[in-house]
Amino acid sequence: MDATVSNVPLYPQAGFPEDSRLPGLPQLFDGDWVWQASRNSLPAWETAPAHVRVRHFSHNPGRTAIVSYIAEWDPEEYIPSEIFTFRLDSGRPISFSRYPQDPALPGLEEAAHPDTALRLLNRYVFAFPRRKLRVDMVRYRPGSRAVLRHRSGRIRLYVRVMRPSALPNLLAAAELVAYSGFAVPRVVGSWEEGGAVWLSEIPGKNVRRLMRRGKPPDPETVLNALEPLWVAPSPPDDRAFDLQGAYRRAKRTFNHALNEADEAWQFFGAATRILDPFAKSWRPSATAHNDLYDDQMLLLPDGRVAIVDFEEAGPGDPMLDIGNFLAHLRWASTFRQNRKADASTVYHQRLRSAALARFQWDPEELNLREAICLFRLTTNTIRRLSSDWKERTAQAMRLVVERLD
Repeated sequence: MDATVSNVPLYPQAGFPEDSRLPGLPQLFDGDWVWQASRNSLPAWETAPAHVRVRHFSHNPGRTAIVSYIAEWDPEEYIPSEIFTFRLDSGRPISFSRYPQDPALPGLEEAAHPDTALRLLNRYVFAFPRRKLRVDMVRYRPGSRAVLRHRSGRIRLYVRVMRPSALPNLLAAAELVAYSGFAVPRVVGSWEEGGAVWLSEIPGKNVRRLMRRGKPPDPETVLNALEPLWVAPSPPDDRAFDLQGAYRRAKRTFNHALNEADEAWQFFGAATRILDPFAKSWRPSATAHNDLYDDQMLLLPDGRVAIVDFEEAGPGDPMLDIGNFLAHLRWASTFRQNRKADASTVYHQRLRSAALARFQWDPEELNLREAICLFRLTTNTIRRLSSDWKERTAQAMRLVVERLD
């Protein structure tokens, strides 16, 4: 295909409301504009891709919009896919970046290339005995964080790359979560200027996948691991979980994306009438994980549960930990295939019952926490745009209201 061809399909085809303070926002969903604005910066685009997909959309109304894409070529072209990003800030021109070049993550480019990653390992971790290294990208959220796998033979490490200013918080969280009954990855090295931390691999089976097969850990095993963390002392200068801020950001997203004619708007109003005073009155009560759900856990061969993502650990709310876990299970039971949905529904009931019986919590208080976590999760229907995003938003917002009834 000739590089001058402008008609490169952009998926999904989804309309999104304009933002008066970000007038360039519609261009980020215009396939022709994306193609023309990107091809000069992507050498592979001398041949046009078969299509471009939106990977992730992050929007702080009136302030910032970040859209991440993946360009994919016809298999006969033998061209690897490319991840690239446009960022739009109020009052500034649109900026472009191409993975692994990310201005907010200064260590990512070196950590993502095998040769430079090998040098980093030798400098910040240990004398690496091998000459070849394979690097796999596990997760990437532009401008925020990335998780990569470094492996050579039987040696496997995970490297988390973040903004350098966030590195001290992760290291502090690693110390704090060690109080829990979870098995946790060991920090084996860090690079302060690059915002990179290397963690040991923990061999185990992902709890979300086990749940889909009907073989999750017993809820009591999870609660046994959490309880020591909830009574652990938090350092007085530890960053507390900001539920109010997270709730306000979600509300801004919905206020911008929805209008009174949308079905989701009615559910949004009913939910916020109850959640507004709860979010305003909520305060941290103990040490907590603060981002607990099934995809962050592994079941080890000896029956213990490992937690692989713990950077939010600090002052929080134990009941909110369980509420967040329950919210993810309810989300899965609604938006995944039937067999997987059934497994999530069953585990939701088991975990909720076990936690209420063990800690004698007020069921209505737990419902509030599950609902506010579902409310925040519902922004996924906008961040991961599809042509039916309004219908999916209404369906998810209905879940929030049902939990509050």
